[in-house]
Amino acid sequence: MLTTIVIVAAALLVGLAANRLLHRRLLGEEAEALSMRDLVEPLQTLAVLVLAFVLVMAAESYSKAEDAARVEAAAVDNLYEVADYAGPQTRQQLQAHVVCYARAVLRSEWPSMVEGERSSAPSVWANAFRTDFKAMSEDPRFDMIVDADQKRHEGRYDRLAQSTPAIPDVIFWFMLITLAITVIALAFTLPVKRRGTEITALVILTALLTASLLIIHDVDRPFGGLVSISPTEMTITQHDIDHDYADRYGKSKLPCDAQGRQIA
Repeated sequence: MLTTIVIVAAALLVGLAANRLLHRRLLGEEAEALSMRDLVEPLQTLAVLVLAFVLVMAAESYSKAEDAARVEAAAVDNLYEVADYAGPQTRQQLQAHVVCYARAVLRSEWPSMVEGERSSAPSVWANAFRTDFKAMSEDPRFDMIVDADQKRHEGRYDRLAQSTPAIPDVIFWFMLITLAITVIALAFTLPVKRRGTEITALVILTALLTASLLIIHDVDRPFGGLVSISPTEMTITQHDIDHDYADRYGKSKLPCDAQGRQIA
């Protein structure tokens, strides 16, 4: 990074020195100087490129968050189903823990992700899974059930990773300052007289650039904001396995409440 700064700064100094010492000799007295508009055009291009780059980053993060939520919901449903193959002493307990995990994700961790945080409630049941697995380590179906839990773990890990902003603050502020300078430069180059149409166009352009920046900020927080990802798949999974467990064992058998919190 230091090398980049030094080289660019040196290039600027060399250019200014050449302008002072060689400009008249090489280009003559009548050479046309750059206008303010000539300098604004590269700035506009830079602003658009930065905006497009950051928008792609935010959209990619949003898409990954959607995929992770979908994968986790499918993995939880699959883990509940393959738990049917466990021994009679482990089956009910493991399935109860899966139901509680789904409740904890849906009612505890999902609201926490709006603020870019995580909840410890699902981890309680993820730890309970490992206890269940130890009890069935000699079971021939052990590997199949552990693989199902591994997919569940990967889905949750990816979901939590994507819940935090993908765009670093320094990039967002750089983009904001670049757009602000671009708007100032465009306003400066407006004609002094008869500029009503130009001002209207500049106001519209400024509004569009601001809206783009706000959309990027919103999309970069996929579980909060106006375009937040809803827990549709996990809701369906939780509803299905909850009802299936109640039909088999009765609601009083669960070790958690409706929020997925462990019952002492």
